Amino acid sequence: MAVKSSNVMARVEPEIKEEAEAILSQLGISASNGINMFYRQIILWRGLPFRPSIPSSKPASLDEMTKEEFDTKMTRSLKQAENSEGIPADEFFTSLKEEILP
Repeated sequence: MAVKSSNVMARVEPEIKEEAEAILSQLGISASNGINMFYRQIILWRGLPFRPSIPSSKPASLDEMTKEEFDTKMTRSLKQAENSEGIPADEFFTSLKEEILP
């Protein structure tokens, strides 16, 4: 195993750091290992391992929705499923891989 002797220093908002480290902890991963994994993914993908973008709309959490908004979203989703408007997950992931792999 390689000796880890380089330090990474970055300024991060305390709340972001705490939330991310809590999630990593639940996964049994230290912050150092999480950062190491992120760097390895950057190397693997020869860039960021995700597509930086600005979402057209921020998904609302259940706490941010009224009951009517939630019911409307669930009704729309049910109709889409009944009308077979989605695609199978394996097809989605195949198309995603084709899109992002060189």
